[in-house]
Amino acid sequence: MNRQAQAAVLFLVGAALLHAGFTNLYLRYVKAGLQPLLLLSGAVLIVAALATAWYEWRRARMEKAHAEAHAEAHAEAHTETETHEDAAHEGHVHREPRIAWLLVLPLFALILVAPPALGSYSAVRTGTAIQQPYGLSKLPASNPLTIGLVDYATRAVYDHGHSLGTRQLKVTGFIALDKSGSPYLVRMALNCCAADAQPVKIALTGKIPPVLQPDTWLEVTGTYSAKQTKDPINNRPIPYFQVTLAKPVPTPKDPYDESWNQ
Repeated sequence: MNRQAQAAVLFLVGAALLHAGFTNLYLRYVKAGLQPLLLLSGAVLIVAALATAWYEWRRARMEKAHAEAHAEAHAEAHTETETHEDAAHEGHVHREPRIAWLLVLPLFALILVAPPALGSYSAVRTGTAIQQPYGLSKLPASNPLTIGLVDYATRAVYDHGHSLGTRQLKVTGFIALDKSGSPYLVRMALNCCAADAQPVKIALTGKIPPVLQPDTWLEVTGTYSAKQTKDPINNRPIPYFQVTLAKPVPTPKDPYDESWNQ
């Protein structure tokens, strides 16, 4: 893999990052707030690739011009000797293994195959990751109030629902069923990227649909419930949500919940 090939790989990596950054694809890997850095990284790699290609093109022209001047300055008697020396030198040039081209394969996977967001399979095998907040922001006065699942779980457990009151709430998440078939509404929470995503769960009670499929996205409307249970995986608290209405919704553009560390 020579310098021109390295420049081509750099360009492809940069193009892949820009493609992911300008589409919703990047949301499968990192949180939305990192989009500017992702775009900047892609742009830097493309500039580096173009600079490398230009440098190699200019170096090749200079070497060609030098070789032509060198050939004209020497007599024919020396030409044969120099040719043998050059050939011997070329025979010892180190060449990178062709297997290095396999580095390009992940790029095509990134562009052509979008990995699915983490779902119920991960959620039922990982304990809820609810965390005690440093403080709670004031909620809008709207009724019904659309609230993030992580925000609801945090207020239900650590604020005991004081900031939620008796208002009608709307929460969106995907369904996960435990070993007994009990339904949870789940959202995967991010710190930075999908690699550190962990589930936050709320248990459902009330008017629950009779048939629930794992990974189905639901918008549930209802009220705060003081009831809690324990996650069998890590024994951390899981609050309940009193459902009055549940309806299926499409998978959101950003399937992860970033309010975990806000």
